Amino acid sequence: QVQLIESGGGSVQAGGSLRLSCAASGRSFSSYGMGWFRQAPGKERESVAAISGSGRTTYYADSVKGRFTISRDNAKNTVYLQMNSVKREDTAVYYCNAGGAVDSSSNYYTGLYWGQGTQVTVSS
Repeated sequence: QVQLIESGGGSVQAGGSLRLSCAASGRSFSSYGMGWFRQAPGKERESVAAISGSGRTTYYADSVKGRFTISRDNAKNTVYLQMNSVKREDTAVYYCNAGGAVDSSSNYYTGLYWGQGTQVTVSS
């Protein structure tokens, strides 16, 4: 069983930056991939970024490439999402996902565990 707690959400102006964190409980954190998803009002949940257990392989949605960076600190059981140059369309609830995998083609396979979500609101 893995429990995930997200933090770092809030309000930010367009063009600004925000860093989300997701702390995971349990052992073997470095053995599984982690991902960030988001869901805007009236839209389906979509994948944003993911990272392999080792941190060597990452995946990004086209909409965030060059602006967002996913990273992890296995010593702290934490994954991060650095969001730069944010846009209004980045407004959503962001969810952390654990237990997945990132393959050599940077495809992310969603894990079983989800955090409670953290709201990100971008204003113009």
